[in-house]
Amino acid sequence: MDYKKAGTFLKKAFVIFFFAQLFYIVLLKWVDPPITITQLVSWVSGYGLKRDYISWKEMTPNAPLAVMSSEDQLFPVHNGFDWKSIEKAIEFNDRKKASAIRGGSTISQQVAKNVFLWQGRSWTRKGFEAYFTFMIEKIWGKKRILEVYMNVSEMGRGVFGIEAASHYYFKKSARKLTQREAALIAACLPSPKKYMVNPPSAYMNRRATWIVSQMNYLRNDDDIDALLKGISTKKDNGYKH
Repeated sequence: MDYKKAGTFLKKAFVIFFFAQLFYIVLLKWVDPPITITQLVSWVSGYGLKRDYISWKEMTPNAPLAVMSSEDQLFPVHNGFDWKSIEKAIEFNDRKKASAIRGGSTISQQVAKNVFLWQGRSWTRKGFEAYFTFMIEKIWGKKRILEVYMNVSEMGRGVFGIEAASHYYFKKSARKLTQREAALIAACLPSPKKYMVNPPSAYMNRRATWIVSQMNYLRNDDDIDALLKGISTKKDNGYKH
């Protein structure tokens, strides 16, 4: 075996791969992801694939505010990683059984995983996740990361993105979601295949009520407000309903 040629080939392959993925990251700053591994797996597994990508101006501010309230309240100010939440998750998981594992991922980390990678908890995937999280924070910025999150996250069995979820659960566009409806959708995010949004269980109602309270609190936060500016605030958005 010619190790020199093999080494040269691997170096060229690495360079090609690096620039290809860098080009894809930059492209997705303006172009919606054509498909993700999670969406493909959902379709192959028989759950279906319902999705409809929309822009900021086609959704109520209630929707991104609800997911930040539920999933990542420090999203506007962290660098992609919430180290305190990660530490707490590690401590919790060390004390509990595998069935009770808690995640500490930020919205940025979830976008990196959902757009570029596969589901799972291996250290290899976590390493790639950290890399892509760093890159999208630097290249995309917060507003684009949140916009992509609202479009690619699974929000029900085979339901991806806030527009598809809004039509699936409430028979309306994401522009018209009320605060409570947005909170109910956000409440299912930890396990969208498990939790029913409509009709909601007692747990989902309690969870949504807590999210609404957090939304009312965070609505006055300067960093949250600055991030949400630019989203359509027409009366039919139900922003304060």
